[in-house]
Amino acid sequence: MLYNYKGEDYLLHLVDTPGHVDFRAEVSRSYASCGGALLLVDASQGVQAQTVSNFYLAYSLGLKLIPVINKIDLDHADIERSMNQIESAFELDRDDAICISAKAGTNIEAVLPAVVDRIPPPTVKSDAPFRCLLVDSWFDTYLGVVLLVYVVDGSVRKGQKILSAHTKAKYEVKDIGIMYPDRVSTGGLRAGQVGYIVPGMKNSTDAFVGDTYMHLDKIVEPLPGFEETKPMVFVGAFPAEGTEFTTLEESLMQLTLNDRSVTITKETSNALGQGWRLGFLGALHASVFRDRLDKEHGASIIITAPTVPYKVIWKTGEEMIISNPDDFPGISESSKVQDLQEPFVEALIAVPQEYIGVTIKLCDDNRGIQNGLQYLSNGQALIKYYIPMAELVSDFFGKLKGLTKGYGSLDYEDAGYRSSKLVKLELLVNGKSVDALAQVMHRSQTETKGREWVKNFKEYLKNYLFEVVVQAKAGGKIVARETVKAKRKDVLAKLHASDISRRSKLLKKQKEGKKNMKMVGNVRIPQEAYQSFLAKN
Repeated sequence: MLYNYKGEDYLLHLVDTPGHVDFRAEVSRSYASCGGALLLVDASQGVQAQTVSNFYLAYSLGLKLIPVINKIDLDHADIERSMNQIESAFELDRDDAICISAKAGTNIEAVLPAVVDRIPPPTVKSDAPFRCLLVDSWFDTYLGVVLLVYVVDGSVRKGQKILSAHTKAKYEVKDIGIMYPDRVSTGGLRAGQVGYIVPGMKNSTDAFVGDTYMHLDKIVEPLPGFEETKPMVFVGAFPAEGTEFTTLEESLMQLTLNDRSVTITKETSNALGQGWRLGFLGALHASVFRDRLDKEHGASIIITAPTVPYKVIWKTGEEMIISNPDDFPGISESSKVQDLQEPFVEALIAVPQEYIGVTIKLCDDNRGIQNGLQYLSNGQALIKYYIPMAELVSDFFGKLKGLTKGYGSLDYEDAGYRSSKLVKLELLVNGKSVDALAQVMHRSQTETKGREWVKNFKEYLKNYLFEVVVQAKAGGKIVARETVKAKRKDVLAKLHASDISRRSKLLKKQKEGKKNMKMVGNVRIPQEAYQSFLAKN
């Protein structure tokens, strides 16, 4: 936006970043294109775990921070407490804080003058060779991929040739300008500016956020900090009706055009047919993507339980990352495995002090390892835990919110892989494994989970003319079993006398028939059974 202040026009680049940890990479790229940030604190709820994590990220990048206390119009707003938190948690001057109500418009006019006065303009090298950082990208039906870039050095003009440092692909600048707030063509961009470039890129998968672009004839050192986003949560996606495969594939491709961080690979399940394995940055990212697929495209889809990438270290020294439970080593391969590892995260949880006990119990129940506990002056506590990523994706945040009556907040960062007693839990129907429902988990959870699985899955199976056995198997051992009794015809109805031998003969004949039927019968599991079971589990 252009902002006139004291008779001068200022070009401001404003970015609203998501606070959730799933999008940390996006936050750091946004920070890299800015000289400062507004540290927003809710006057009613105070400092949250995400605020703390994002503060340290902004501080490490040397951003100038302006504290802003919002929602001061609420009846339960505590401005003094928020001021104290800003001072104690972030060591920022409380006198620098701007108190506003975005909803009521109170004191909003004080924010932009503070941005101009306190946040330094970008330090630039106008004469240096051109280098820019890719901050964001989106797909336009007519123009192809549009890049949002921060020009760090030099300048670039329409018609010039540019090169990607990561993909080595070459492009010609078809259009260039600033976002004001939509595209306004300016013919060029210079150091310090943030704007858009239309390079004639046809595929959004070629745009890597954090990549460096430079002039084709002046190759320079790429900007530091680029690293490809790694998916941490995987789900299987299958059309509820097999005929919808092509339609659903088109919907998935359209959604991923504007979400570069989703990975898609095709896979086939014996139970659910042809589908895809989707990789996401986190549980919230997966949930948002599924909601968009449902609301924007009306797709009828079966989503398998979320899983995280596990690491298998073979005795040969090779390492393998497994995102699909079907690929997990079985009993026959266990002798070749040296170590099994799962990803851990370092979680930072902010809760009122009266909820410390229930929060610690929740973390311990989810195989957490406590790493620190800090009491804040405002009645809040910051709890640090190492928690397996697999526990985090199974509605950990929802349970935390429930136990703390909505006051708890969670943030986490990757803490690498650790050795773990992992095993694959499978569901068997009459001895045949249902591959789409398999999950990798800690050995200590298999019996409880197995009993829960067989009990739930039994509900969705209709009665057959023969007995159906539902079992849960972990590491070659059956840990739970339920039996669906056979539908039985009353073969004694036509008897008019109490002839014991005749009765016994008829019942024995029926029993033999059921036994033969079980040997040759196939259990056809309806799609609704999978959908209901996965939704419940």
